[in-house]
Amino acid sequence: MERLVASGRVRVRISGEGRPLVLFHSLLADATSWDALAPLLAQDHQVIVCDLPGFAGLAPIGGGLAPVAAALGAAIAELGLTAPPVAVGNGYGSFLALRLALDQPGRLAALALLGCGARFSDPGRAAFRGMREAAAARGLEAVAETAMARLFGAAFRTANPALMDARRAAFLATDPATFAAACAALESLDLEADVPRLALPALLLAGTEDQATPPAMAQALAGLMPQARFILLDGLAHVPQLQAPARVAAELRGFLAGV
Repeated sequence: MERLVASGRVRVRISGEGRPLVLFHSLLADATSWDALAPLLAQDHQVIVCDLPGFAGLAPIGGGLAPVAAALGAAIAELGLTAPPVAVGNGYGSFLALRLALDQPGRLAALALLGCGARFSDPGRAAFRGMREAAAARGLEAVAETAMARLFGAAFRTANPALMDARRAAFLATDPATFAAACAALESLDLEADVPRLALPALLLAGTEDQATPPAMAQALAGLMPQARFILLDGLAHVPQLQAPARVAAELRGFLAGV
């Protein structure tokens, strides 16, 4: 089932039955990045895949992470779920999930974050600034190869040309204003003082080849959150659900069984 919610700012696709999971995609990908994982999770969960504002033809929302997270909270409320959902975020979607959990306590039951952190290093901030400035000057095409390198390791990119073509096309379909605003928000992100008050259970997954959100970020975040568990995914990168969906599903199921 597909529907627009939050005054048309969020699109959701719902499948399966059971405990609700809401899936928030990465800035460098889109909702189709969940296509391999969602059916596995829908075997025993209600899976709600979200197109975020500014993606898939949806109107963008300016003002940083907080207004976008507020729209996601409104979308969840409008769905009338049987219980607070577990947010499964990837990259940008992970940061939105953290912001939502901080701003609307009780809205989420738990967090499962693939590629995340509380703040970026100085080189990480510089990378966002560089992509934002290059895209503003020459369009998203100018940073497409950089984006692909941040999504997947070199060997995987070489071995999967069709997937890379699809991922490049998805990236180039991103609303440029949304990309610029998200880069600016992540460039200045600093949640280190806030996340210690997040008492909900959290699973933090990070791939060893993740250039966009290096594993050290997730490991540092796990040290700040009272109920967080960190797992390193050897050989995977920023979008592990596209590289190894069965492995990611197994990690999520193990976590969800204990929530």
